[in-house]
Amino acid sequence: MDLGHVRQRCVLAVLLVEANKVVHVDQLLDRVWVDRPPQRAHGSLYSYLSRLRRCLSGADDVAIVRQQGGYLLKVDPMMVDLHRFQELVSRVRLAVDDDDALRQFDEAIGLWRGDPFPRLDTPWFNALRTALRQARLAAERDRTDIALRRGQHSALLSELSRELAQQPLDERLAGQLILALSRSGRQAEALDQYQQIRQRLADVLGIDPGRDLQELFLRILHGDREFAASAVVRAPAEPATAHPPRQLPPPPAPAHFAGRARELAALTHAVERQAESGPAIMTVAGMGGIGKTWLALRWAHDNLDRFPDGQLAVNLRGFEPSAEAMPPAVALRGFLDALGAPPDSVPLDLDAQVGLYRSMVAGRRMLILLDNARDAEQVRPLLPGVAGSVVVVTSRQQLSGLVAVEGAHPVTLELLSTADARELLARRLSGGRVESEPQPVDDIVERCSGLPLALAIVAARAATQPGFSLAALGRELAELQGGLDGFAGSGDPATDLRSVFSWSYRALGEPAARLFRLLGLHPGPDTSVRAAASLAAVPERQVRGILAELNRAQLLVEWAPGRYTCHDLLRAYAAELVELEPAEVHRDALHRIVGHYLHSAQRADRQLSPLRNPIEPPPVQVGVQPEEPADNAQALSWFAEEYAVLRQVVELAARHGLDRYVWQLAGALTTFLSRRGHWEDLIAVQNCALAVAERNGDRAARAQAHKDIVPAYSETGRLELARAHLERALMLLDELADRVGQAHTLLTLSWVSDKEGDQAAALRHDRRALRLFRDNGDQAGAARALNALGWDHAMLGEYQETIRYCQQAVVLQRQLGDRTGEANSWDTLGYAHHHLGRYQRAARCYRRALELNRELGHRYNEAEALRHLGDTQQALGHPEAANLCWLRALEILTEIGHPEVEQVRDKLAASQGVLAAARLPSTGFARLPADPTALTKPR
Repeated sequence: MDLGHVRQRCVLAVLLVEANKVVHVDQLLDRVWVDRPPQRAHGSLYSYLSRLRRCLSGADDVAIVRQQGGYLLKVDPMMVDLHRFQELVSRVRLAVDDDDALRQFDEAIGLWRGDPFPRLDTPWFNALRTALRQARLAAERDRTDIALRRGQHSALLSELSRELAQQPLDERLAGQLILALSRSGRQAEALDQYQQIRQRLADVLGIDPGRDLQELFLRILHGDREFAASAVVRAPAEPATAHPPRQLPPPPAPAHFAGRARELAALTHAVERQAESGPAIMTVAGMGGIGKTWLALRWAHDNLDRFPDGQLAVNLRGFEPSAEAMPPAVALRGFLDALGAPPDSVPLDLDAQVGLYRSMVAGRRMLILLDNARDAEQVRPLLPGVAGSVVVVTSRQQLSGLVAVEGAHPVTLELLSTADARELLARRLSGGRVESEPQPVDDIVERCSGLPLALAIVAARAATQPGFSLAALGRELAELQGGLDGFAGSGDPATDLRSVFSWSYRALGEPAARLFRLLGLHPGPDTSVRAAASLAAVPERQVRGILAELNRAQLLVEWAPGRYTCHDLLRAYAAELVELEPAEVHRDALHRIVGHYLHSAQRADRQLSPLRNPIEPPPVQVGVQPEEPADNAQALSWFAEEYAVLRQVVELAARHGLDRYVWQLAGALTTFLSRRGHWEDLIAVQNCALAVAERNGDRAARAQAHKDIVPAYSETGRLELARAHLERALMLLDELADRVGQAHTLLTLSWVSDKEGDQAAALRHDRRALRLFRDNGDQAGAARALNALGWDHAMLGEYQETIRYCQQAVVLQRQLGDRTGEANSWDTLGYAHHHLGRYQRAARCYRRALELNRELGHRYNEAEALRHLGDTQQALGHPEAANLCWLRALEILTEIGHPEVEQVRDKLAASQGVLAAARLPSTGFARLPADPTALTKPR
């Protein structure tokens, strides 16, 4: 049902909120327009009410009735989700038992579909929105109290933790989480949560927790049996399930979508026809800018109830001039991550990944949106294998191969009809401008040729210049005959998009126009605020306003807070414009954007790997403002956000001969790619670095790339390739007389030899590395080699020799302040003492290693120390502490996608923690105690 534009919907919303009550005309005017009513506000209001009456005339038991002084909407309150929510919540007081109350709450909360009245911005609606949010929050808290009373503590932990992260000062929520933890047998973590909320309240508000929270803390601290896990009578537990993925972008706003009723109906018909015969596949094809993505999103959001198991969505970048199409393997890996596949379970072979993906999707009712596909071959690996799910593919190609082989149902988008194009303009322009200038509107529609993107740009121009008549805008559009060559139609100037784009572009202020041109150099798919500031060489605060101007002009879209993208046709237009710039402008901007990502990546990499040998980058160009991650977490977050861009930047730098940037950026990506287990991407960027280094005869760069590619091969079992690269690196470093570089490479070669089971070779490499470090005065390297030698002797069963070497390493590392090296040496010492039967001494060594690694944020080293400490706790007769150590190690290894996950799972299964291991979820571990051995520490 089409309920009209925003103001008209606003009138209906007021009447619905006040259902079955008379709303006076003055109230309606105040709530809809506040202090900005049009000149003939009463006439506009009566017009809206008349249209709404016609819209509702076919609905049963719904009517707008004229009453003295105002209007009343007659409707069953239980048909209005707001009133139904309030009624269901009020009924909870009359519920016969807790199960009935939970059902009432679940039905009430399930009525919510995002924020209420999201696009209605008046004081009345804003106040109502705030009140409704509070009502929902109160209902959720009341429901949690009942669920806790029913013993659903473990099932609530994940959701309560997530909510508390979003509302860190909510004492009631904190109390619910603390109670759930305690009654789940996790009293230590419950007490830790109390200390965290106490500290937050003190830091932010300068207050202590309330009396209820303090009393809860004291009762748990004193072992009150009411809060012990054994004291809880639990309801039958339901099997744990992962949250369904919700990757679907927001739907197009009503002002951005018009017409397409036939195409929407065709999609629905295709789903219903194929529901039982196999996966329903629909292709939506049409030229760029015709609204394929908008149509797919509109249909998807209108049919969300068909997909209770979630949605997967990806932009395959099939037609983006400044970026290559996304390989199917990259999209597939993203889907597997969203579906909860543990990183260590994802096979390397593409066919095996496809099989895993189809197994995980089988039996589910999901929507899979594959946007901007290049061809059928890019899509096929992403198709499910059996009935249940629905696939919508958008592309500029017809994808006839999918239609012929997979039985896809094709939907081809044509240009909007004149009526639909007029409607689209009318929805975007307020104040009756379309109705008052019918002939100029017809001229604009004709010039835009019914292309939704072109119409959107024209409408944005008209909306931002309300003093310009549509006739003047139409004449201006007719005078600008440019056109993008690829979209010039059959010689018809009316389909010349360049004139539309140039018209919008020329309306920009010069700073915004300059940034738009320069964005033609950016490799995509999106840009951050600071990257845009570096590209334009303007301060970050200033570029925010420039980006906002481009966003308002529909030349950019802020698709996520602080991240901007644009349509591929607009990017092509920007690329054409920047090519017209003088060569030095083009060159300097290219150096700035590549330099921005290089310097940002190196700063982030130093947070992840502070002991990595620093590489001297090119100087920071004037105007470049690199990111400055403050710690390990911020660095990881930055890499994750920019990962897709960074791969494109490596290729961009290689295409333009910026060879030094290529191998240095590849090197800066090594730690992140290794931690995330993106081995094939690591191989790709390092091979690119090798190619440019070999082209330039740069032996240092070749040696660096040979070393950096090794983790990808060694961690995937390709040890021969790893060894070959290390041997090439050693040869190059020898030619360069880089003895310290050789020593570091020998340490890595020893690691590979250790994996191959050749302990004698590992020992030989480490001895040689030690000599080289000492001969060249590198004390930190020498300490690393001493620890490596200690580990070699431990692997040979020579534990006294291990202790001798590692004690030397610890002394030297303490003098140098090398806490990372010291942590590794303590771990090796603990390993030696454990195997000599000195378990208490081993535990002390492991705890010291654990403390240092936690301070440093070294996730893998923390997991390794926990694994070893668990072994020692088991030997000391503390099986519960051992299991907690292993569980914590398993959580960390799973988070970073390390292949040693299975070893820890096997250890748990073989221990007294069989039950704990069996209950482990594949992803999304609840947070385990930070110190799982606190109860077994010597006093």
